[in-house]
Amino acid sequence: MNPQKVRNRYDAVIVGAGAAGLSTALGLHRALESDGNRNGSSPKVLVVSKLQPLRSHTGSAEGGIAASLGNQEKDDWHWHYYDTIKGSDWLADQDAVRILAEQAPSIVIQLEHDGVAFSRTEDGHIAQRKFGGHTADYGGHPVKRAAYAADRIGHQILHALWQQCLRQGVEFAEEWYVTDLVVDPPTDEESGGHARGLIVLDTHAGKLQAIQADNIVLCTGGAGRLFHTTSNSWDLTGDGMALALQSGLQLEDVEFIQFHPTGLGHTGILLSEASRAEGGVLRNSQGRAFMQDYAPGHGDLAARDVVSRSIMAEIDADRGVADPSDPDGPHDCVWLDMTGIDGQRMTTLLPQVTETIHRYAHLDPTVDMVPVKPTAHYTMGGIPITDRGRVYRWQDGRRRIVDGLFAAGECSCVSVHGANRLGGNSLLDACLFGTRTGQTIAAAMSNADKPNDITDTSPLVQILQKRQAFMDELLAGASNAGPSEPALADNQNRESDTSDRSNLNNPYALMGRLGRLMEEAVAVRCDQSSIEKGLRGLNQLDADARQLRAHSGTAVLNQEVTAIMEVDNLLTLARAVLNASLQRRESRGALYRSDYPQRDDEHYLAHTMIDAEENVSWQPVHIVDMPPKGRNY
Repeated sequence: MNPQKVRNRYDAVIVGAGAAGLSTALGLHRALESDGNRNGSSPKVLVVSKLQPLRSHTGSAEGGIAASLGNQEKDDWHWHYYDTIKGSDWLADQDAVRILAEQAPSIVIQLEHDGVAFSRTEDGHIAQRKFGGHTADYGGHPVKRAAYAADRIGHQILHALWQQCLRQGVEFAEEWYVTDLVVDPPTDEESGGHARGLIVLDTHAGKLQAIQADNIVLCTGGAGRLFHTTSNSWDLTGDGMALALQSGLQLEDVEFIQFHPTGLGHTGILLSEASRAEGGVLRNSQGRAFMQDYAPGHGDLAARDVVSRSIMAEIDADRGVADPSDPDGPHDCVWLDMTGIDGQRMTTLLPQVTETIHRYAHLDPTVDMVPVKPTAHYTMGGIPITDRGRVYRWQDGRRRIVDGLFAAGECSCVSVHGANRLGGNSLLDACLFGTRTGQTIAAAMSNADKPNDITDTSPLVQILQKRQAFMDELLAGASNAGPSEPALADNQNRESDTSDRSNLNNPYALMGRLGRLMEEAVAVRCDQSSIEKGLRGLNQLDADARQLRAHSGTAVLNQEVTAIMEVDNLLTLARAVLNASLQRRESRGALYRSDYPQRDDEHYLAHTMIDAEENVSWQPVHIVDMPPKGRNY
C-alpha cells in the first residue's frame, strides 16, 4: 500500500506483520464485525512493518503447530498442558499454559478455515506428526500433536493470514521502521504508565514522522541476530524488546534463549525437528546414535534444550565431526542421519529440508549424513504481558498495566514457554495470543478517548525532534565515495575475532562482532566468567557503535541508517540478556550454567524482570495444579 495514505492518528497501530501481528489485526477486525462494527464506523488500524509482510520470519517455520486434535491417535489438551509445563522446566505460568493448550484445537481449525492447506491423512483429516517433548498420558510415549503442511507450515500460515487481512481491508505501511516508543510514566501508584505513540522512519521517503494511537501492539518477533549462528532472518534484531527497554519498561526472562539442535553446518539454517520426527537420527563421529545415552525415554525427540546440550557434550568429548565443506575445520558438528527415511516420503513430507541440504550443503540426505550444530532459534522471554496481551510493569509485587500498550508473539512473554519452548508451540502462541489481543482492543475501542492533537510541547514531538537530530548527525558529512551498502553488509558473515576493531564504521561488522561475543558468553552453556567477559566486551562495542555514521548522505532507502539503529537495539538487549543470566544462579531449561549446574526451585522459581538500568526484580511463577518435580526425558 502507498505509504502516503498513512494517517497520523489511529485507533490501533500494530508493529510487525508476522503471525502475531496479522492475527492481532484479524482478531480486532473480526471482533468488531461480530459486535456490529462500532455502529458502522470503520476502525482506523495500521500495521507497520520494516519488511514486506510476506518476508516476515513466520514464513520460515517448518515443522508444525501443536494442538491436541487427536486426528491420528488419542490426545487430550490436558496432556499438552502438562508437556508444556514440563518442557518449560516449571517456569511457565500455568494459567496461561492452560489457555494455550485448551484453545489450540480451535486455533488450528480457524487457520484451516482461513486457507491454510494442512497435509491430510488418508481419510481427509489434518495430518499430525510427533514433536519433541509432546507425549500421551502425562509423559508417556510420544504423541502425534503437530499439525503440519509438509515442512512449510509457516509459509502457509503467513500467506493465509495476509490474504485474510487484505480481505478485511487492513492498512499496511511496508518498509517503515519504528525508531521510538513513547510511553508516559505512571501518574499514581496504580498506574503503569500510558503509551502515547510511535516515531517511525518511512524508508521510501527517508523521513521521520510521529504516529498517535489509542492502542499500540508490538509484534516484532525475536532477536536471533544477537548470535552469529542463528536460524533467524537477518531482520530479527530484537526491535520491540529494545523499544520497551528504551522507553523505561521491563523485560521478563530474557536469559532464556533457545538453541535449536539442528542448524545446518555453519550456516545456522534450520533443519526442522520434523526431520527427526520422520526418522532422522543424531550420530557422533563414531556413528553412535548418542541421544539414547542422554534421554533414554525420548531419544532424538527430547526437549530442545536437552538435545542441544547433548550435542555440545558430544562435541566437548571430542566426538564431534567437521563440516564436509571445511574438512580441515573444527570438529564442532554432529551428524544428522536421514538415510533411513524412504526417499519418496522425504520428498513429500520434508521438501524444504531436502532442498536446503541440497542447496547449501551440496549433499543428498537419502545417502549422505548431514552436519548439524545448535543454532540460536527462539527468545522465550520478552515484553511482559497478561493473557489478554496487555503490557505491564512489575512493581512492589504487583502487575501495573501500561494503558494502551500491548504485545504478542515472540517479542512478548505471557510465559507459556518458561525456560524452554516445545516445538509447535511458537506458532500457536503467536496466533492465539495475537487473536486475543485484537479482541481485547476491539472490546475497549468504544470507550477509548481520542488522544489530543500533537503540539510543540507534546512529548511525542520532543522525541521526534530528538530522533531527527540523531538522523541528521548520522547523515552529516557522509561521503558517497564510501563503500556500497551491499559491500558493507558482506562483513556480517565474515569470521573475525570479537575484539577485531578493523573497519569500525560498519554496522554489519559490529553485528558480527556482537554475535561472536554472545556465542562465547551464553550460547547453550555459560558461567560467571563467560558472562562477565561478555559484559566487558559490550562496553567496547557500545563505544564503537556511538561512532557509526552513514556512508551516504540520503536517508531515502538507506538500509545502513536502519542497520545503525538495529545495532543500538541489539546492544541494549544483549546487556539485558547477560545481566539476567548473571543474576540467575541456577541451571534451568535453555540456561545451563556450569558453575550452578542444578535447578534451584527454592531461590529461583521466579521470573526475572529487568529494565535498562539493569535493575532486576523477581516475579513468582503462577503455579495452579502442577507443582515442580524432576524433569527427565
